[in-house]
Amino acid sequence: MVKYNSDSLNSTFGALSDPTRRAILARLAKGEAQVTELAEPFGISLPAVSKHLRVLEQAKLIERHKDGRIHRFTINPKPLQSAYSWIEH
Repeated sequence: MVKYNSDSLNSTFGALSDPTRRAILARLAKGEAQVTELAEPFGISLPAVSKHLRVLEQAKLIERHKDGRIHRFTINPKPLQSAYSWIEH
């Protein structure tokens, strides 16, 4: 039997429960992006987008790369693969 880390799954599904965060992940699936690029389609403030990004980071669904004052984000597919595996099981 496959063992799953319930804390990891809980944070993954919790992060995926919000449509804005799912849209951010869909955008990052196309490639790296900065905060301003991720905020563009939503019409919400940069601090609001930053809160969504923190939730995604805490769930380890995205990774932040700093270059001076510029923050770039990429998707981390491992937690999604674990969630998919759990669903499939």
